[in-house]
Amino acid sequence: MTDRLAGKIAIVTGGAQGQGAAIARHFVAEGACVYIADVADDLGKALADELGEAARFKHHDVSDEQSWTDLVEEVNATFGPVSVLANNAGILRFNEIEKMPVEEYLLLVNVNQLGTFLGMKAVARTMRKNGGGSIINASSVEGLAGMASLTGYVATKWAIRGMTKAAAMELGPKGIRVNSVHPGMIDTPMTRPHGGDAAMEFGASRVPLRRVGYPDDIAPLYVFLASDESAYINGAEIAIDGGVTATHAFGG
Repeated sequence: MTDRLAGKIAIVTGGAQGQGAAIARHFVAEGACVYIADVADDLGKALADELGEAARFKHHDVSDEQSWTDLVEEVNATFGPVSVLANNAGILRFNEIEKMPVEEYLLLVNVNQLGTFLGMKAVARTMRKNGGGSIINASSVEGLAGMASLTGYVATKWAIRGMTKAAAMELGPKGIRVNSVHPGMIDTPMTRPHGGDAAMEFGASRVPLRRVGYPDDIAPLYVFLASDESAYINGAEIAIDGGVTATHAFGG
């Protein structure tokens, strides 16, 4: 690895496992200092220990504004001003419209959508006062097209796509770039419980590259968007899906 992120101070939400853990590992390998923020305490602490002095773990609820305030203050005091936010935390729920309880829908909204908004709000002041930064919001290919039995999840991922563009317009003049990443079917602890190997095999059959993705396929895009190499990229939506959205969504 190189030092593409030397001097960067990053927060990775949902950083204890899956895509978040891969992002945290790649960030540290490229020279960043990283706060792993998650509700999965044991996994988060173990990852921070693995990554050494450049990493810390903090228990964090992305849907709680005070938790965000406390997190940013701690990062600023420990490593210095936050310059990168990987708004990666999210949850997935399958349910038909007629059967989905309102509480389940609102849970998706609170974690995926509100959590992303609160993250941008929490870091904007620090980034503005310290010359700018990069916010990377995790949407999905379901933020580019629909899929049956995922109405609640799809709603939040489209919202993240829209918020990203609005925030890019608002924060760009302050030196803060905001972009969204749209992964396809990625084999992670979030997706694998919904069908296991059979679901992964079906997903692979719908991908032009004929395989599902893995967290290490996604993390390099985050490194690029966090780095100064992407200094003129703002308000973009970047699909990283093996070619799925070149034609139809999984549910098409």
